[in-house]
Amino acid sequence: MTNPRNTFVSSLFVLTTVLATTGAFAQPRPAQAPAPAAAKSAEPAAAAPMAIVGGRVHTGTGEILEDATILVEKGLVQKIGKGLAVPPGVTTIDAKGAIVTPGFVDALTSIGLVEISLEDSTHDDDRGGKDPIRAAFRAADGYNPASTVVGITRAEGVTSAAVVPLGGVFSGQSAWADLDGDTRESALAQGPLALHVHLDGSSLGGDRGGPAAALLRAREVFDDARTFQKNRAAWERNQSRPFAASRLDLEAVGDALAGRVPVVFHVERASDILAAVALAKEFGLRPVIAGGAEAWKIAPRLAESKTPVIVNPLEPGPTSFHTLGMRDDNAALLYAAGVPVVITTADTHNARKLRQVAGNAVRAGLPHAAAIAAITRAPAEALGLGAKYGTLAPGKVANLVVWSGDPLEIASRPLAVVIRGKKVDLANRQSALFTRYRKLPIAR
Repeated sequence: MTNPRNTFVSSLFVLTTVLATTGAFAQPRPAQAPAPAAAKSAEPAAAAPMAIVGGRVHTGTGEILEDATILVEKGLVQKIGKGLAVPPGVTTIDAKGAIVTPGFVDALTSIGLVEISLEDSTHDDDRGGKDPIRAAFRAADGYNPASTVVGITRAEGVTSAAVVPLGGVFSGQSAWADLDGDTRESALAQGPLALHVHLDGSSLGGDRGGPAAALLRAREVFDDARTFQKNRAAWERNQSRPFAASRLDLEAVGDALAGRVPVVFHVERASDILAAVALAKEFGLRPVIAGGAEAWKIAPRLAESKTPVIVNPLEPGPTSFHTLGMRDDNAALLYAAGVPVVITTADTHNARKLRQVAGNAVRAGLPHAAAIAAITRAPAEALGLGAKYGTLAPGKVANLVVWSGDPLEIASRPLAVVIRGKKVDLANRQSALFTRYRKLPIAR
């Protein structure tokens, strides 16, 4: 998987123009666990009632509703359907002739954590240091809702992002951010969201081994955390053996062992993916695979365990010996086998190109409706927030986008973006620069 600090490599794509009109292309869903009891969730802020009228609505499940109306109140979808009466005095968005989708979600970014990629002082995505065990590090603690990247990204229809830490074998805990809000507390919907574990071995140093060594460290930490939970009183009395991680790290890993948060294993090679899934089974974890360059090779095994895979169909590669089996139809092959597929840019400053990446997955064979689900419903379900996010249905958070045309076509644009029931301003730093320098004085 491409590090979010790296520059995203973009390309134009040829997109299938026939839209799916039934739920036949709906993606398989990962096994759902109860919502994390220990995690804190921000409820949508109270917003004025709103109605989005007359659009062609992609619900995110594969279902398409023609000439539909969406009624929104208190930040949530209240009703959706054709012929709904709009209460008097309600703010109305005319979506006739337009397409309406759930807000897009990028599951692997450092939005709000990184301002300038090449300036270390603007990075809050890494705890730093040489310690490979950083499970207690929380991305939520460094999230900056005023980052210029936020406005640029939501102007392209991305309404939420999983904000992911970097570094180490255990990088820390991600958070779910809705791309609106003046404060950290108002923007973050959930954190901790997931525990991130890197099994490529790079964080151990070139002389310390590869994936096998990283897997050894991971198994040791999970085992220590399990022992710590069972014998905490002895640890408090200094009557237990030394552990491989600090108290806070062991407590964070304990949330994963208890099933309160999923574990995102960043891993590429087919054999290493299977090792990660086996490790998850050994410790009763909720696994998600990120990167998964060779996941297509073992698609039936992943489908059997309903393990979601987060992929970037435009990953430039192979970039290492671990990604020799990389191919651009990875998402299509996984979907065909029944694997829950999530599409990501794996980037920060170019997370705005999420729909272009999804469009390239369609070019490579992924059904259009499955591509929409891969950037709406699938990431929400994979990360345990499917009850609130990812589809347009009564009771869900009202994150949605009104598009001028097919959202996976680069010629289309957002006409309106709604986050938590509020229409947000699409102006951003890039649009301000465009306006400022649109007309340049001619030198005489």
